[in-house]
Amino acid sequence: MKGYLLLETGDWFEGEWIGAEVESVGEVVFQTGMTGYQEVITDPSYAGQIVNFTYPLIGNYGINTIDDQSIRPHVAGVIVAELCKQPSHSQYTQSFEQVLKNYQIPGLAELDTRELTKLIRDHGTVYGTISQHLDMGKIEELKNKKLQREASITNGTELPIVEQVTTKTPLHYPGNGSHVVVIDYGSKFSILDSLRSLDCAVTVVPFDYPVNEIIKLKPDGILLSNGPGDPKELAPQLSKVKHLVMNYPTLGICLGHQVLGLALGGDTEKLPFGHRGVNHPVINLETKQVWITSQNHGYTVKKESLKNTDLMITHANINDDSVEGMKHRYLPIQSVQFHPEAHPGPVEAFDIFKDFVSQCSVEKGVKQYA
Repeated sequence: MKGYLLLETGDWFEGEWIGAEVESVGEVVFQTGMTGYQEVITDPSYAGQIVNFTYPLIGNYGINTIDDQSIRPHVAGVIVAELCKQPSHSQYTQSFEQVLKNYQIPGLAELDTRELTKLIRDHGTVYGTISQHLDMGKIEELKNKKLQREASITNGTELPIVEQVTTKTPLHYPGNGSHVVVIDYGSKFSILDSLRSLDCAVTVVPFDYPVNEIIKLKPDGILLSNGPGDPKELAPQLSKVKHLVMNYPTLGICLGHQVLGLALGGDTEKLPFGHRGVNHPVINLETKQVWITSQNHGYTVKKESLKNTDLMITHANINDDSVEGMKHRYLPIQSVQFHPEAHPGPVEAFDIFKDFVSQCSVEKGVKQYA
C-alpha cells in the first residue's frame, strides 16, 4: 500500500506503507546511527517525533528483549529507505515492523531518506504527517498546528510532552552505595543501569514530584534525566530544580542539562536541525580529549547566556561549537548534552557517572536537609 509524508514546507514524499495503518503527525527529524534503531524507537526523548533513519537498511537484526530503553516505543512514526522483513540474529524475538504494528506506529519505506535529510537540514524544524492520502490541505493544517503549539509554549498554556513519558509514581531500586534520586523527564533504562552498576540505590520520581517529598527520600545526589520537548515547557519546575541542585550533588543529562542551565540563569534555543546519532565529536575543554558521543536533542544551552552565571562550559561540540557540558564554579553540579551511558564503542564518557557517584559518596551522610 502506498503512503505519503506531507511536510509543512509544501514538499511531499511517496513510499510503501509499513507498520500500523493509522495516520500520525510530528516533528520530522533524522537519526544518523548505523545501528541502534531499537534504542531509538524506545527512547522517550523521541516522543512525538517522526524519525527518518539515514542508514539505508533498518530491521536487519530484528528486535530483542534486552535493548529497550523504556517499556514501549514512543516515536510518532518512522521513515526508512529499506525495511528488512526477515531479520537474522540469535537474540531477535520480533521484527521491526511487528513492533510498529503492536504499538500502533505508522511508517514509510522505499523513500529517499537522503533527500529528506537534506530538506530538513535546509529548513530546520519541519513538521509532517504520515498519511494514506495525498491531501495537500493537510499541509495547511500542519502549519496552523505548529504555530498554535509554539504560541502555547510561549504563553505557558502548553502541557509539556514530558507528561507523556514520566513515571506516574516513584520507583525504587535498592543498592548498597549512594542514594540517587532521578527526576524523570523521560529517563532511559540504560541511565538507571549505569547508576546501579556503580552500586547506587536509585529512586525515580515524576518530573513534577514535590521538592519536600524528594527531600524526605534523603538523597545523596540528584540526576536530571533526558527527555523530549522544549526545556522551556518545564519553566514551572525551575525553582524546584534550583533548590535541589544548590543542596545536592547533581548530574544533568540531555534535557536535564538544558533544564539545569535554565534553572541557574542561562537560556536555551532550538538548534537548526538537532543532533541525533552516535558519532558526534565532543571535546573536553579542560583536557583537550575528544570523545565520540551518542546524542539526541533539538535544543541547546546558549553559550552567551552563561557569562553572568556560575556555570562554566566544560565540553563543546566540534562540529558547531555548541555547549556540550557545564559545571558549577563552586558546587558539585555538572551536566552534559550527550549520553554518557550510551558510549557507542568508546567508553570514556562513562567516567561522567563515576565522577558524579564519587561526589555523592563524599556527601553521603554529611548533609540532611529539612
